[in-house]
Amino acid sequence: MIALLQRVLESKVIVEGKTIGEIDQGLMVLLGVEKNDDEAVADKLLQRILKYRVFSDEQDKMNLSLQDVNGGLLLVPQFTLAADTQSGLRPSFSSAAPPQVGKELFEYVVEQARSHYDNVESGQFGADMKVHLINDGPVTFQLKV
Repeated sequence: MIALLQRVLESKVIVEGKTIGEIDQGLMVLLGVEKNDDEAVADKLLQRILKYRVFSDEQDKMNLSLQDVNGGLLLVPQFTLAADTQSGLRPSFSSAAPPQVGKELFEYVVEQARSHYDNVESGQFGADMKVHLINDGPVTFQLKV
């Protein structure tokens, strides 16, 4: 499972002209599911996301987590993160989980996030989403479990 964390001042997801998820300061996380991922992998990744220290403390050092700053968490399914781009001029999706598995694990992560943290929003699996964000920094990290 791959997560691309972006520290944001604000972010939102729009589907068919309607905003379906929106946060102020926090993390917008693009989430890609790979073939061998399962709920145990998802749980481990979610704990890292919630506790990953990417926000600045009083000394301007990245020492605070999403939970420490009480920021928003916007989870967005991102199938293309699982692409193999090692060679050629076109990505291969052979390492990505099948769509049904990807959907189930994405929805599991959202459900678990909401049970462990109050300020969680999400995109919609399989939808044509428009993602807006103001990246703070910019600060972007890739986590892989």
